[in-house]
Amino acid sequence: MNFIVSSRQILNHLQTVSRVISNKNTLAILDNFLFDLNENKLTVTASDVETTMITTFDVDSASGSGVVALNAKRLIDTLKGFPEQPLTFNIDDNTKKVVIVSENGKYEMPGVDGSDFPQVQNLQDGTINVEMNADALLQGVTKTLFAASTDEYRPIITGIFIELSEGKAKFVATDAHKLVRYSRSDVKFESDGSFILPPKPAGLLKNILPKDDSVVTVSFDKKNAVIKFGEYTLLCRLIEGNYPNYQAIIPNDVPRKLTVERAPLCDCLRRVEVFSNQANNLIKLSIMANQLVVSAQDIDFSVSASERVSCQYEGEDMEIGFKSSFLIDILSYLNCNDVVINLSNPNKAGTFVPLDKNSADEDVLMLLCPMQL
Repeated sequence: MNFIVSSRQILNHLQTVSRVISNKNTLAILDNFLFDLNENKLTVTASDVETTMITTFDVDSASGSGVVALNAKRLIDTLKGFPEQPLTFNIDDNTKKVVIVSENGKYEMPGVDGSDFPQVQNLQDGTINVEMNADALLQGVTKTLFAASTDEYRPIITGIFIELSEGKAKFVATDAHKLVRYSRSDVKFESDGSFILPPKPAGLLKNILPKDDSVVTVSFDKKNAVIKFGEYTLLCRLIEGNYPNYQAIIPNDVPRKLTVERAPLCDCLRRVEVFSNQANNLIKLSIMANQLVVSAQDIDFSVSASERVSCQYEGEDMEIGFKSSFLIDILSYLNCNDVVINLSNPNKAGTFVPLDKNSADEDVLMLLCPMQL
């Protein structure tokens, strides 16, 4: 079999799906791309068993059909060196030897029988289908993934919990110190349901989803999910188990309300955290009428810092401590001009919401547990 394809076109597709490939594959065949030529359609698959990415695109002057596995690193390293030009792939159906012919050269490499490549698992009965635009899914993943746990001993909270109910898709992530709940109402789904998206496919989506209104379809059963967008399909095994009742830790009684400009507060926190104790990164917020004082100190090195920030505040004066890196993360991902921080007392979590929504279709709430002063 053989085909002709643009050097840049095939490189872009291979680089995208190659993100799936692990540096420590348990099966040697997983170091390869699986090429499947059918008429003028080339389907390329990359996998680490748990997560699989597939891309299908048109090629020119194709003849024959078949399947071959090609070493991913060698192929990408070769293609990177070509300027834009047509490349001819000649693949021997018997030996699987591959010859790439360019304008000025010829490159030979061995191929492998693709029959050992892991088969894609089909979804079972009870599949739920969801449709949303690419930017909605991208925002849902981006605004929550940073809050997910990295504790391998608690795998349930290392992923993003995606819940479909009340006409909304809710994206939730937590590491037991911070929590993010991001909702979108501009989604379509057949029935209520939920699943936990593992961190690796979530990270892939964050990096490769287009920032536009193109349609994404998500289908899932109890064990697997299939996400399709453009010329790509992402398949992954889901995290099994019951996600914690995140609603129970979101406080309802919040008598203190602090409204402050997000960007100046972030800048202030970055300056002051330099003077915090490196062991805990504790920053103290002293809040009173129309004034917020951000302070930190490290007694061991005799350094301290404090800075005033203008704000609007409703409630009794209070002092509360937060881990600076967590607080900066939350403020960075809120993406708004003014943020409202709802507080109850120094020992209970505070919630962070934008004063004005960027879109009527979205709703975001972030929660951060305090540290003892």
